[in-house]
Amino acid sequence: MALKRKIKTAYFCSQCGAEHPKWQGQCRECGEWNSLIEERTPVHKAAASRPAVSRPTKITDIQPESRDGFVSGIPELDRVLGGRILPGMTVLLGGEPGIGKSTLLLQAADAYSRAGLPVLYVTGEESLPQIKIRSERLNVSGERVTVVNSTDLNEILSLVTTGDYAVVLIDSIQTVASEQFDSPPGTVGQIRECAAQLIRAAKTESCALYLVGHITKEGMIAGPKVLEHMVDTVIYFEGDSAHLYRILRVTKNRFGSVAEIGLFQMTSEGLVEVANPSSFFLTDNDQPTRTGAAVTGICEGNRPLLVEIQALVSSAAYGNPQRVAGGIDSKRLALLLAILEKRCGYPMGTHDVFVSVAGGLRLTEPSLDLAVMAAIVSSLENRPIGSGMLVLGEVGLSGEMRGITMIERRIAEAAKLGYTTAVIPKSNVSQVGQTPMELIGVADLQSALDRILG
Repeated sequence: MALKRKIKTAYFCSQCGAEHPKWQGQCRECGEWNSLIEERTPVHKAAASRPAVSRPTKITDIQPESRDGFVSGIPELDRVLGGRILPGMTVLLGGEPGIGKSTLLLQAADAYSRAGLPVLYVTGEESLPQIKIRSERLNVSGERVTVVNSTDLNEILSLVTTGDYAVVLIDSIQTVASEQFDSPPGTVGQIRECAAQLIRAAKTESCALYLVGHITKEGMIAGPKVLEHMVDTVIYFEGDSAHLYRILRVTKNRFGSVAEIGLFQMTSEGLVEVANPSSFFLTDNDQPTRTGAAVTGICEGNRPLLVEIQALVSSAAYGNPQRVAGGIDSKRLALLLAILEKRCGYPMGTHDVFVSVAGGLRLTEPSLDLAVMAAIVSSLENRPIGSGMLVLGEVGLSGEMRGITMIERRIAEAAKLGYTTAVIPKSNVSQVGQTPMELIGVADLQSALDRILG
């Protein structure tokens, strides 16, 4: 007679992954309402013998491990990983459907294999013929890449522990299931248990592990938030399906900086690294008669980028004026328009205002303020901004210019692309070293607009 497994019923929060003994309307950990999901999980018997007690050790007595990491050969990927991926390191890759996660993973597998590393690619979403078709389209040879279509956790663990692989890629963790659970794949308990066992196996076998995680409509990794606490590195693949660029952004990295991004361009042959990101987001700057366009510098992590802010201002013919913001916060746009009307006297209350970041980027930096306002006034008065001019600065509520961070990197990037003049806050002028650009320091909004449009 077969023994029946003891089953317990637990409730997991779909947002933060917290476990609750009974159902309740609100999660006590994250405060989300109606987020608890009922799951039946097996009860594991405690071991008869007591586990070995870890010996306390002083930090000065700990011997560092001298292990070299694995370099993929894709500089944009290696940049966000801190230069290389270490044996036993786990990377969680998240992104919206269709953004290119599987494409990046297959190209990374090929890059590691070209470096002489044995790679295991586990797919639960595609068949082997589909992988073959995609590899031919991406010009992936994959001589050292072993591909398996499996969703069974025990089978995958057996391959990891017996195959002697250097890099293991799981696409995706939502498709992997353990037979210990009665719930289907993708549920909170399944994801957490499968990820925990895969991470444990990766650290035991000293192989690097990539886990692909789907994104919910709230923009978070599908499944428990605890996944982000279990892994070593969390990177998000961002972008818009209507645009060609893709940004690889790291939000957690135990072995490197979180202030790095990687930039790719989606082509018919897969993802291609963007060598000059600033020129990718800029249009032709040799148009001195173009109004309503200002170029500014941002910093995505430690990487400076030049972007173009475009504005269109027209008379409000339908009563209430429209405020449309593309790529920037609409509330921030309303605030900047109020400052323009109150401090500089521009009649913004009777005009429709449309602002967009060229290229489809979504930006939140306060250093965009002056460029947005300059583009708006340029369109309102039909006065073009001179070519070769960079506009930087945060604007306060009283119309004063406030200093911004990493000014030297932004100026250096603009000088490299041939810009000759920069209008920046007066407090930042002394922070810039030798530069071929002319620096114009301004203390308030009105004087800044006069210099930009004069």
